[in-house]
Amino acid sequence: MKVGKNEKPTKLPQGGQLQRKIRIEWSPNFAYAVGLLTADGHLSKDERHIIFTSKELELINLFKAALQIENKPTRRKEKRREWFSLSFGDRVFYRFLLTIGLTPAKSKTIKSVDIPEKFFADFLRGLFDGDGTFYMFRDARWPNSLCFKMSFASASKEFIEWLKHELTRSYGVKGYLHKGAGVSNLEYVKGDSRILFHTMYHQKELLFLKRKYTKMRTALELDEQNWIPALQKHQRLKVLPG
Repeated sequence: MKVGKNEKPTKLPQGGQLQRKIRIEWSPNFAYAVGLLTADGHLSKDERHIIFTSKELELINLFKAALQIENKPTRRKEKRREWFSLSFGDRVFYRFLLTIGLTPAKSKTIKSVDIPEKFFADFLRGLFDGDGTFYMFRDARWPNSLCFKMSFASASKEFIEWLKHELTRSYGVKGYLHKGAGVSNLEYVKGDSRILFHTMYHQKELLFLKRKYTKMRTALELDEQNWIPALQKHQRLKVLPG
């Protein structure tokens, strides 16, 4: 995992200082916002504006809270699609994002993001809230067992391969890569999903999308309820006289 660099000195243009809105200082909230931007953000070609979009107003508000900004989102609608867009200008923050790996056309060109190791779990939580998916299912081969997976998606194969490598190296999870409709997917099955859940939600009072957190926590609790009786039954069978 790359160790993030502190903000580099920015060369100021002649005639005054650059306008700054965002305090550039690594923290759980700041890393979470960078994760959201990596998933659903856009750097304008004017080298000043940053745009974050989401179908969920809650996620827009989490992004605002993470960066402590008050800009109002715009509701957009096109045919059956509806989403929210939040835009703000900050040349210093824009240039900082470029130094850590984000690009104006990042969806297919992003390769990696330079995050301090201490805050990588928070970056991952933002990435998951933006581009991650979690689902539960029953496998006909094991009707009494609850199965679940979590996944990350990106149009950049190089980025998703980098993410897989970092998660394996840092947390010991394996992951599986496969190609979807125009995107690369990185999936983690049951045991690895449990590890990543506890990694992302590592302390209280964190910012996160409640819907995804609740869905994962519910799956883990249901799985534990099924697993404990099965373990107890197995242990009883082991001690029965032969």
